Amino acid sequence: MNNSPARLILIGGGTCSGKTTIAKAIGKRIFDLKSVIISHDNYYKDLGHLSPEDANRVNFDHPDSIDVDYLMQDVKLMLKGKAVNVPQYDFITHRRSEGTLCIANADVVILEGIFALYYPELITLSDLKIFVDTDADIRLARRIQRDTVERGFDVESVLLQYLETVKPSHQAFIDPSKKNADVIIPGDREFDKALYMLNAYLQYSLKTQ
Repeated sequence: MNNSPARLILIGGGTCSGKTTIAKAIGKRIFDLKSVIISHDNYYKDLGHLSPEDANRVNFDHPDSIDVDYLMQDVKLMLKGKAVNVPQYDFITHRRSEGTLCIANADVVILEGIFALYYPELITLSDLKIFVDTDADIRLARRIQRDTVERGFDVESVLLQYLETVKPSHQAFIDPSKKNADVIIPGDREFDKALYMLNAYLQYSLKTQ
């Protein structure tokens, strides 16, 4: 059993930049350590009290759309080795429900999301901050595929949302958070060397704490 505080890795970047892919790749490379991967997408505010029309008008690409207090509560518990119920968020109904039990006593907690490097509260707790920097055209193409295939939206609505909220919010909040990163990884090219270096850092850091 690990009695030392877990290390927190933050992975930020624009929509569909490859954050989840890189988070999973890091988790696989530190196979001898117990790691937990969570997304702050699970902590969007529950909008069940709003009508579908009003909920659809909410800007989900603004930092205020995340329930930061709830997120910070769970992150702090995980860093102390506690198990938490990570909520599930339904992007169709915009409702949040109880999710799955996250394992306790992790050595590494990996949190990914577009605002992972935005909130000062998370920055203060983190041990390593990564920004995934991916070309905007590639991110848009990936988002169209994801939202049409996985979430049932039509291409026109995806493009409209991108132009009205996603792109402006990226420029206002997400891209500037790059300055908080310790490491910037290209999400549209080979990143194995960067992951190898990160793995070496984690192994050394955890063994010397």
